[in-house]
Amino acid sequence: MRVLRRLLRRLRPPKVWMVYHRDYAHTITRIPLDPERGERILAFLREEGLVRRHEITRPRPASLAAILRVHTPEHLESLDKVEVVSQAVGVPLTDVERQRVIDQQRLVTGGTIRAARLALLTKRPAVNLGGGLHHATPEQGMGFCVMNDVAIAIEHVRRYGFHGRVLVVDLDLHDGNGTRAVFADDPAVFTFSIHNHNWEPAGGAATLAVPLGAGVTDRQFLDVLQRELPPVLTAHRPNFVIYVAGTDPAEDDRLGDWKLTPRGMLERDRFVVESLRRQAPGVPLVILLAGGYGREAWRYSARFLSWLIGGAAVEPPDDLDLILRRYRQTDHLVATSGDWGLTEDDLFSIAPGAGPGTRVLGTFSRHAVELSLERVGLLDEVRRRGFANPSVTIDFGSGLGETIRVFGDAEHTELLLELRVSRNKRVIPGMELLYIEWLRLQNPRVPFSPTYPRLPGQQHPGLGILREVVAWLVVVCERLGLDGMASKPAQYYMAHLGRRHLRFLDPMAQARFEAIHNALARSTLPEAERLLSGSRVVDVETGEAVTWKPAVQVYPVSARLKALVAARAAEREVTPPRFRVQLG
Repeated sequence: MRVLRRLLRRLRPPKVWMVYHRDYAHTITRIPLDPERGERILAFLREEGLVRRHEITRPRPASLAAILRVHTPEHLESLDKVEVVSQAVGVPLTDVERQRVIDQQRLVTGGTIRAARLALLTKRPAVNLGGGLHHATPEQGMGFCVMNDVAIAIEHVRRYGFHGRVLVVDLDLHDGNGTRAVFADDPAVFTFSIHNHNWEPAGGAATLAVPLGAGVTDRQFLDVLQRELPPVLTAHRPNFVIYVAGTDPAEDDRLGDWKLTPRGMLERDRFVVESLRRQAPGVPLVILLAGGYGREAWRYSARFLSWLIGGAAVEPPDDLDLILRRYRQTDHLVATSGDWGLTEDDLFSIAPGAGPGTRVLGTFSRHAVELSLERVGLLDEVRRRGFANPSVTIDFGSGLGETIRVFGDAEHTELLLELRVSRNKRVIPGMELLYIEWLRLQNPRVPFSPTYPRLPGQQHPGLGILREVVAWLVVVCERLGLDGMASKPAQYYMAHLGRRHLRFLDPMAQARFEAIHNALARSTLPEAERLLSGSRVVDVETGEAVTWKPAVQVYPVSARLKALVAARAAEREVTPPRFRVQLG
């Protein structure tokens, strides 16, 4: 009966098609896209039971014939030049990286073609967990885009028999200038874009481009959307819609200059879909992720798609919780091995731990560590960042704990990860903790820039996967029966990065950290560190400058440590200090 029920579920038509390929993650490190955005969304939707395996389809790279229906031969020939592709994506590339950009964007374009064909064939929404390369014009790439997947997909379905009217609803933060340029003289394709600034003149046979400037709030944006979109639907009467649902209008986007909240973003997406259902019922719909920069970008799309599929928005879990779910599924490996990944250069200084030995934490051999790094995909994360031959070493010679290092090359000239850990029974009497003595992650191939600013103690920017190392350490604690992990952050920004999951043991230290965090809430991390080290954060009561005071933070794993941390938080009787930034 179980087999029959599974078969019947598979025979049910999908509510929404999902198009995805693991190679979507083959981005360039210096482009601030989260390479795992699509994977995170898909993992969340599957965890919630909203997407079944047979509803996920893999694309093929777009053919050159399909691309040439939009782009000129001269443009495609120019993509063989490193400087041309470097200019289009905005960062200097090697020739290997140039080819990776082209391969990845051809695959994503194939995904949009696949989504368009599925939507038209089945009359059900299709989501490409990528795409939205809307800046590329027929003659030129720009804005991270070397080919325009939106236009290529439209021309592809036309080539194979679709002759209806098309509407492109582009609500990415940035102007859909490339798509507008492709169809400037085509009244059958209406391009609708609300964005911050025009990239090109906004003329065309069927187009509406609405630039709103910077600093746009929920109400400002939604008022314009609700006023402008319904008349377009009434007048154009589309037979096919592509929704470019960029998440870079969100207030926490790394590159964005708008202030849309999670609620405003979801209301935006719902209004588009509900307007289509009212004014163009049954119209085939393709959804593309488009822009979204930073580790939180995936959450907006995940929230929207959970509503689209299930009828109610589901709040995505914290990134660390999502990673923990995945790692716990491989806990049979953790019994003999471990896994990690890292981000910003984190330097922790802690008391001595166990002496030299032959196994990490008395359990894991070098072979087991390397095997686990490979099996859970952390070495693949390193490879995606351009380090084709990573290597792992372990130093058992220190009395402060074993040191694990991951290099980007076999010659050990490019240090990426340096982690020193030990078992500690002194921090909390009667409990044993995993102590992080030292943690460093760096990408020696990436220069500091406004996108990757220098933080105290850093020699190079990080690789961007701190949550993965924390998740691995949590799972290791679970497997070894440890009560939790602990560290003593030497800088404010280190405590800031772990604030969602780690708490200071000392209630006064926790209250002090929260006061500093509140005072610096509107500052970037580099700005916050400059203000704090420059004596610009002061005590409201005394007027004295506030300095950072390292104290022990813990991540509770066992029930008894969770209870202890909760009890200390509930019984805190200290008067919280009040700090502010002093102008000067």
